[in-house]
Amino acid sequence: MTEPVAAEVGRDFIRDIIQADLDQGKYREIVTRFPPEPNGYLHIGHAKSIALNFGIAQEFPGRCHLRFDDTNPVKEEQEYIDSIQADVRWLGFDWGKNLFFASDYFDRLYEWAEKLIGDGLAYVDDQTQEEIRLSRGTLTEPGKNSPFRDRSVAENLDLFRRMKAGEFPNGARVLRAKIDMAAGNINLRDPVLYRILHAHHPRTGTKWHIYPSYDYAHGQSDAIEGITHSICTLEFEDHRPLYDWFIEKLPVPSQPHQYEFARLNLTYTLLSKRVLTQLVRDGHVAGWDDPRMPTMAGMRRRGVPPAALREFVKRIGVAKANSVVDVGMLEFCIREELNRTAQRRMAVLKPLKVVIENYPEGQTEELEAINHPDDPGAGTRKITFGRELYIEQDDFMENPPKKFFRLSPGNEVRLRYAYFVKCTGVIKNDKGEVVELRCTYDPATKGGNAPDGRKVKATMHWLPAATSVPAEVRIYNQLFSNPSPDASNFAADLNPNSLEILSDARIEASVAESNATEPMQFERQGYFVRDKDSTPGKPVFSRTIGLRDTFAKEVAKG
Repeated sequence: MTEPVAAEVGRDFIRDIIQADLDQGKYREIVTRFPPEPNGYLHIGHAKSIALNFGIAQEFPGRCHLRFDDTNPVKEEQEYIDSIQADVRWLGFDWGKNLFFASDYFDRLYEWAEKLIGDGLAYVDDQTQEEIRLSRGTLTEPGKNSPFRDRSVAENLDLFRRMKAGEFPNGARVLRAKIDMAAGNINLRDPVLYRILHAHHPRTGTKWHIYPSYDYAHGQSDAIEGITHSICTLEFEDHRPLYDWFIEKLPVPSQPHQYEFARLNLTYTLLSKRVLTQLVRDGHVAGWDDPRMPTMAGMRRRGVPPAALREFVKRIGVAKANSVVDVGMLEFCIREELNRTAQRRMAVLKPLKVVIENYPEGQTEELEAINHPDDPGAGTRKITFGRELYIEQDDFMENPPKKFFRLSPGNEVRLRYAYFVKCTGVIKNDKGEVVELRCTYDPATKGGNAPDGRKVKATMHWLPAATSVPAEVRIYNQLFSNPSPDASNFAADLNPNSLEILSDARIEASVAESNATEPMQFERQGYFVRDKDSTPGKPVFSRTIGLRDTFAKEVAKG
């Protein structure tokens, strides 16, 4: 289990409210909750809510519950419950003994529904879903009362109990609160409390034939658990009067209050659960943990450090107004964390063979390479140098432009940790493609410095042909090419270059032999992490992020 992280105290309007409540003696303990619906995987927007709710519980005297609002068994699966718990722990937080489910309270919620009926505040409606929708009115026109609104308490109780017993088919009847069909807030126009649903529930099995609505179950679950500050995103602001109405009308054991904050919106990203589900179902991605997905599972698989996500959430803060955050800020936080923590290795993604003709055949030597330039404690490693090497194809040009300083015929460069080398010949295949270079090296430049003081303008990474290991490398870019993708037609904005697979890459032998799951920097290439698709015969590495942002420039070029 991941050790809980120490929260860093920040200031925002929610924390100010909580501090004022404590100063006024309203609470001895602050109780928050993170209440996901288990109908999909968590995304980066949830990371903001997790860090806020669990962070508050750490900063103030209090606790944070993890509660699954599992009121819709048709869309809920144990897979999602398991993944959500794993994501919260991965992000660095723990709920301890405070794991709850709305389904734990189904019996009490049902009893309270009967009380609302008994108080004349709820009724069974036989209208269809479409009829209810049409009668609800608009923002400028009031709704119309249901023809079943004035049923007697006795008839409503009888019908509701028969609904519970499973006597009626799906959709035949619903239980609605009796509030005000002319209310300016449409959420108060007799909202649905229960609907008939003959479905197996992951926790309660087939016990229930009716299930409470989210709006009805959510606030009452908060009250049962003694939540003091029910923190949610701005789309629930219009639901707050209904939240308060239930709290006022029912004999709940506590009086929680709802507060709303701005949800996270990112450029080049869609965080709609509907869209994410469709991306998976339609095969646009390889699953919920596809590294292109903005899910926490996808980001974890891609090698994004949880500390980078926590720093990103801290930087964007908690506000009352919605805004769109440039994805560059997230990428900056990822690079900053990985630059500090990731060890360095070498990989050649598109190999070009080099033969050093004046290096003795059959001879090899061990050269020392540093593991992290800013951390002497990270130590060094050995790399084998020999006559045959690989360099990047892009590091050679036969007819270079004026400011190309890497390898070209007659030009001298430095091989990192090794020697100065000069290109003396080019070998091509039948198509005229360069397939091999012939070079010479200067034995006096071991370690990458010339005793005569001469300089070179480029230092290149390389790998030994004999001991480097073949690998598959996956280069991930943004899933969408539009900075503001259209959720209603997202397929049109998908980036056709979101994934490039390099099947002939080469990596250091030590990288291939290690089963380490921490990201590393492939020097001059970016940050990479071993993927779960790796096999003993051929490791697979995914790019977490490049060393600099090139995607935006590529999009701008069109």
